[in-house]
Order: sequence, then C-alpha cells, then structure tokens
Amino acid sequence: MSGVLSSRQIEAMAEAGAIRLAAPLAHDQIQPASLDLRLGPRAYRVRASFLPGRSRGVEALLSALKYDEMSLEGDGAVLERGCFYVVPLMESLTLGANISGAANPKSSTGRLDIFTRLIADRGERFDEVEAGYQGPLYAEVSPRSFSIRARKGSRLNQLRFRVQSPTVAPGAAPSGVLSDAALMDLHKKAPLVDGPLNLRDGVVLRVALSADAFGGIVGYRAQKHTDVIDVDRIGAYRIDDYWDPLPARDGRLILDPGDFYILASRERLAIPPDLAAEMAPMDAAIGEFRVHYAGFFDPGFGAGPGGRPSARAVLEVRSREVPFILEDGQFIGRLVYEQMAETPQALYGESGVSNYQGQGLKLSKHFKVA
Repeated sequence: MSGVLSSRQIEAMAEAGAIRLAAPLAHDQIQPASLDLRLGPRAYRVRASFLPGRSRGVEALLSALKYDEMSLEGDGAVLERGCFYVVPLMESLTLGANISGAANPKSSTGRLDIFTRLIADRGERFDEVEAGYQGPLYAEVSPRSFSIRARKGSRLNQLRFRVQSPTVAPGAAPSGVLSDAALMDLHKKAPLVDGPLNLRDGVVLRVALSADAFGGIVGYRAQKHTDVIDVDRIGAYRIDDYWDPLPARDGRLILDPGDFYILASRERLAIPPDLAAEMAPMDAAIGEFRVHYAGFFDPGFGAGPGGRPSARAVLEVRSREVPFILEDGQFIGRLVYEQMAETPQALYGESGVSNYQGQGLKLSKHFKVA
C-alpha cells in the first residue's frame, strides 16, 4: 500500500500514539486527507526565519533567537504584520519508518496572506517531516498583509501523511503521483476540469481576468492599513474594510511588488474520490510572481452534480521584485495528483463545514458574504 492517508487512517494513527495530542482531537480537525494542526499555548517572536539543520532541535535555537514571548491562552494575542513568530504545536509525532508528512497552510490561512510553514527538529526543509520522525512540531507564522489575533487551538496549517512503498528511495518523488498520460486517461472517463485538459507534469491552471468571469470583478487586492483579523471569527468582517475589488480591464492586471492579490482560475475543478491534489511550487521561469500559499485539494473538492467540475482554484498571488503583467488565460500554476492509500469515508463537502465547495472568486471564510 502507498499513497496519501485518509481520515480513517489518520484517526487510527492518533489512537495508536503515532500522533500525540496535548489535548483531545477537536471537532472536524481531521479532514478527508489531512490533519489540522493547532497552535499551542505560547508564541515566540524571533528575529528572522530559520531552519534547525540536521544536528539541532528547534527548542535550542529558540532560546538564542527569541526576543519576546507571549501567551496564546484565553483570548489569545495579536501577531503583528511583518513580524516572525514560532509557535509549538499541540500535535507531535512518532512516525513509522515508511510514513512521512507534508504540510501546507490551510486555505483560509493562505487567503489572509499569513505566511505559515511547519518546522520539525533536525529539519533541513520547511513543511516536510521525514519518515520515522519522532518529536515535536512547530509553526513559523508571519502575517504579511493583516495583523491577526490567534489563540491556543487556532488552526493555521495542515499535515498530510504518506505511506511509501519500500521500493521507493528516501527523498524520491512519491510513488503515487500520476503521470500526464494517466491524468489524460482519467479525464476521458471523468472530467478533471470543465474544458480542455492542458498537461505539463500535472494539470495546467490559467488565470481568469476577462470581463465576464465574475460579474466584472477579476480579483481583490489587500489594503495596507486595516484592523486586526481574528482567525477564529467566521463571517465577521466587511470585505471593503480590508480589500479593494479589481475591475476587469482589457484582460490584463499589473501586479505591483509588495501587494497581495486574490484571483481565480479559468478552469473549474473536480478532485476524484480516490485522489488528492496539490498546487505545485511555482516555477520562476514563467513569471515574476508567487502563487498559491495553500496548496492542498482534498478528495471530492469541486465535485458538483454527477461529479462534474464546479469549483475554481482560488489563487493567492504576490509579485516579486518588479511589476508584472498577467493576462487572461495565462499559465499560472499546475495541480499534481496523487493516489490515496484508500478512499476517504467522507469526501470534501460531505462532512463538517466545507467553506469552499463550489467556489468561484472567493475570499476567506472570515468575510461576510454580500
């Protein structure tokens, strides 16, 4: 057996002690193909981002790099825009030799431009947990557009677990990743997108900037001076207090360095029940911008009536050093599909609250729907 572990398998890991919990699992903490990670009771402000390296633990580095410490108990604390924090998480791991982990910000975290990455002891890469890892987990948190209020138990990132075939070498690509040929065969049987399937080591996504895409609005740009956003308050904030809508203008949008944008894909997606998908890291060769902080797509995401593709990919976009022109239909990302170790008992949208099923151009769940 190989592939991404399902909610049932993650729950079994927790029961067996492979996932150690500082408090019992919260309601809907386990998603169809991932585990939400919870902030612990204390946060440490640090001078800069860091990785511990092969020979050190995070705690030892924190004692040297932290210069402020705050409690996240009760009503929590404000994490200031532009600052870096490290927060020990309420989950730790004792993984088997063939199980590894990969983390990503949650969808709502990415849409708020909260730069969040997982750190493990003796780690040389962010957001990766090596097979056989035993130890604590930490979140590096840096709000980029809005200052936020967070507290013990707030969930900013999520962890997927993979069981790896023993024939796959350590560090190699997961054995369950689907080739372009396999994706084309799958698309012929059950469409992955609502139009032509473009493949380039995964399913190509193109940005929607035409006047008829979303009623004349093609995206949103974050305002620079706003009030604090509480990450646990749903539907509490007015859009126009935090975002400027971007009207369609001849199918083009100039990305200004330092600004943060919410855009959407042309394609509508549907993730099959036995697959999980992830937005691949951006290739700098196709443009001077970063896209999609939060990259996990669960089995069942976007599946409309009859399994037809119904949800667009929402894109979190930030330009790099120079202004960059995006044009309607431009290649902006790609989805890599991976086999599930088993089909989840409940797919995305079938259990709990699924804030983004069937989405179009949609801001995070914290904002009031007009």
